[in-house]
Amino acid sequence: MPLYEYRCTACATVFEHLQGPEEPDPSTSPCCGAPVERLLSAAAPHRNLPPRASGRTCCGREERCETPPCQGTGRCER
Repeated sequence: MPLYEYRCTACATVFEHLQGPEEPDPSTSPCCGAPVERLLSAAAPHRNLPPRASGRTCCGREERCETPPCQGTGRCER
């Protein structure tokens, strides 16, 4: 289910709402009951994705790095 952000039009409090596809937008804010507006949110970056299957290591070398060793962070730790 998507997570949307809304802002209270009276006090500018921003809140998140987990919303199903058929569920209507909330009409009032939980803080004071005033009308709300949906905000445009940036897409969340995907974290902890497995390494790409390109055949290369995290730093772009064909072979595994020995010094410094390749780490699981997506880049060589130097």
